[in-house]
Amino acid sequence: MFSKMSRTANSVLVTLAILFIWRVEKLAEACSCSPAHPQQAFCNSDVVIRARVVGSQVIDAGNDIYGNAIKRVQYDVKMIKVFKGPNRNFDMIYTAPTSAVCGVTLETNSKEYLIAGKLESDGTMHVTLCDFIEPWEGLSATQKKSLVQRYEMGCDCKITHCTSIPCTISGPAECLWTDWVIEKSVNGNQAKHFACIKRSDDSCAWYRGSAPPKKDFLDIEDP
Repeated sequence: MFSKMSRTANSVLVTLAILFIWRVEKLAEACSCSPAHPQQAFCNSDVVIRARVVGSQVIDAGNDIYGNAIKRVQYDVKMIKVFKGPNRNFDMIYTAPTSAVCGVTLETNSKEYLIAGKLESDGTMHVTLCDFIEPWEGLSATQKKSLVQRYEMGCDCKITHCTSIPCTISGPAECLWTDWVIEKSVNGNQAKHFACIKRSDDSCAWYRGSAPPKKDFLDIEDP
């Protein structure tokens, strides 16, 4: 009898251990996202703004299907400029409460950020760790200029992330992003200084320049 109870207890413990491991793995997977070039992040976002973060608070956001309370972090922001999305004021941005579920931590000392995120059905802006969020002062001059027009010009292009050599593209409407294999960083030269732009023949190529590219440019142009 004791042996049977012991086997039952062991079985329960094994099941609980498996469930715990599964839960940890699910949390880890919950915030898994592929690196994205700033242009990709811009094109994939509903809203891209420059804003100053002035405060934060944890709020209740209803209950999940099991009746557990859902928490959200509400960041109060003073918007400076809209680069993409509805031309209206966003004075609050929402995110998950922890990084385990992709929550974003922003400094609330009036620091300025470039914030890209998603627009919910109720009109609110939500952000995750997978979105492109950077201190404004940390952006390169090219990145700042590209937010106005250049990134949008390349939204029909595909940026292929090269993770190991050899790297190839599957068609002329692609740009090969090689920062990781060359610099071991996703914030390298191409991310900071280049945009993938569609040319007049519908092919795409990396562009670097201080002005919007000419209509029929053929090669990379230097400033």
